[in-house]
Amino acid sequence: MKGSCNCGNVSFEVSDSIASLYQCHCTLCQKQSGSTSNTATIVKESDFLWLSGADSISNWKKDSGFTSHFCKQCGSPVPNRLRESNFYWVPMGLVENVEIKISAHLCCNSKASWDDIPDAAIKYPDMPADLDCFINSLQISKV
Repeated sequence: MKGSCNCGNVSFEVSDSIASLYQCHCTLCQKQSGSTSNTATIVKESDFLWLSGADSISNWKKDSGFTSHFCKQCGSPVPNRLRESNFYWVPMGLVENVEIKISAHLCCNSKASWDDIPDAAIKYPDMPADLDCFINSLQISKV
């Protein structure tokens, strides 16, 4: 699957199929996305490849450690390494022709009052306690 930022300057490819997606409803993701949540997935580093524009990425780091990476030209959020792991966080709004369902909703206790979360997926009140287990479930679950 291929993806790119809004201006097309930054592009990437995920070589393996993406099994499932999640939405995070925390207040930080609300502010980052300008909406109710961000929709993303996490993929293995070995399945991720920058096609263009890796040198056109800037970042911003919050005191909490949260880091946002974005295209310097258009400001679109772009994939970034998940902490110090062998995984990449991929914002799914950048990926072309996605027909994958959301398997989990994170930080539901922080959701906006006008956010209506459907019943079909797993709902976590906060971040999953075992992040490694959650990442593994994204790799294998097909909803």
